[in-house]
Amino acid sequence: MYLTQLSGLLAAYQRRDPAARSKLEVFLLYPGVHALLWHRVSHWLYCHRRYFLARWISQHARSRTGIEIHPGAIIGRRLVIDHGCGVVIGETAVIGDDCQLYQGVTLGGTGKDQGKRHPTLGNGVLVGCGAKILGPFTVGDHARIAAGAVVLGPVPPGCTAAGVPARIVRERDPEGEAFVQKLEGQHHDKERTA
Repeated sequence: MYLTQLSGLLAAYQRRDPAARSKLEVFLLYPGVHALLWHRVSHWLYCHRRYFLARWISQHARSRTGIEIHPGAIIGRRLVIDHGCGVVIGETAVIGDDCQLYQGVTLGGTGKDQGKRHPTLGNGVLVGCGAKILGPFTVGDHARIAAGAVVLGPVPPGCTAAGVPARIVRERDPEGEAFVQKLEGQHHDKERTA
């Protein structure tokens, strides 16, 4: 089972990164893969109340990869962390399956909340470089967060959020066939491109 999940992760990197030539190259050279493998170990320890050892492993992984993933974070299958330097994933963050994060992404808290403090990403979410998603809310399935966005509230499924603070700039209509683009208060219908 573990080898099947690893193979799925390596295949996801190959599908989403045109520079990835082989699974062996991805396994040996991609820091996102290394960070996720270390996270699986530290998360297991965290779930079994071995908090110090879990944090030690996560800090070791951070120093080796430049990617900080708290051992308490829950991460789904086939997460791709592309050019991962500077990625930070907080303790109560939850990431669904088939998501993609680029460099400099923060899934963090605002310092105002107790308990659940970090965001939840649905399945198939794409987060652009330098984006900050801060607070205990949900980013819906297949949503996109633009590079450099600062997201402080929920993003509905299939929508695109951009800006500082982020706002919805593109949303899926109820039938899911077309997108409605919002620019400066005007609505423009655009055909969805697959």
